[in-house]
Amino acid sequence: MCEARPVIALDFPSFEAVKQFLALFPAGESLYLKVGMELYYATGPEIVSYLKGLGHSVFLDLKLHDIPNTVKSAMKVLSHLGVDMTNVHAAGGVEMMRAAREGLGKEAKLIAVTQLTSTSEEQMRDFQNIQTSLQESVIHYAKKTAEAGLDGVVCSAQEVKLIKEATSPDFICLTPGIRPSGAAVGDQKRVMTPADAYHIGSDYIVVGRPVTQAPDPVVAYHAIKDEWTQDWK
Repeated sequence: MCEARPVIALDFPSFEAVKQFLALFPAGESLYLKVGMELYYATGPEIVSYLKGLGHSVFLDLKLHDIPNTVKSAMKVLSHLGVDMTNVHAAGGVEMMRAAREGLGKEAKLIAVTQLTSTSEEQMRDFQNIQTSLQESVIHYAKKTAEAGLDGVVCSAQEVKLIKEATSPDFICLTPGIRPSGAAVGDQKRVMTPADAYHIGSDYIVVGRPVTQAPDPVVAYHAIKDEWTQDWK
C-alpha cells in the first residue's frame, strides 16, 4: 500500500507562495501535496482545485474535531473538492468518525490523528490527563479508528508496527515528522528518517521544511524520495 511519493507539506501562507514553490518542479511531475490549516484558511477551497487541476494528489489536513453532525456536514462539503485524503481527530470518538466517513463517502481516504508528533508523553499526561504511555494511547486510538471504519491513522513512524499488529496490515499509517539524516528536528518530538520509516512499515511519509526550506527544493525532494523508495526494487 506504500505511496511512492513523499507527501510534501505546503506550509505556506499564500497562494502566490505555493505557485512560486511548484514552479520549481518540472511541468507534468505529479506530486502528492498536503494542504494544512494555514494555507486552506488563507486561500479557501480554490487551492485544492488549483492543485488538482495541475494533476497533483491532495491530502487536506484539517483535523476535524466537533460533534458528529457538524463533522458529517463538513465532510459532505469536502467530498466535492476531489481531495485524495483528509482527516479527523480520533479523540472525537467512534460516533464522530463514523459520521465523518458517511459524510465524505468512499471516494477519498479518511484517516484519523492519534497523537500529534509534536506531543511528548509528559505533555500528554500533564495537559490531556491521559495517564497511560504515549504508545498505549496511540494504539488505543488506532483500534478505535479501525472500529469506526476509517482507512488508517496519522502517527509517528515509531508506532507503525504495533498499530498494524493491533489493526491489520492494510491499515494506513501516514507518518509526519520525517527528517533526512542530519536535518534539524524543529518542533517535532518523534522523528525518523525516510529509509527507517519504510523499513518499519509506513505507508505514507510527510515532509515539510526539509523540502520547502531547502536551498534547492527539487533536489531535496528527490533525495528524500530516493531514500524512501531505495529498497522497493
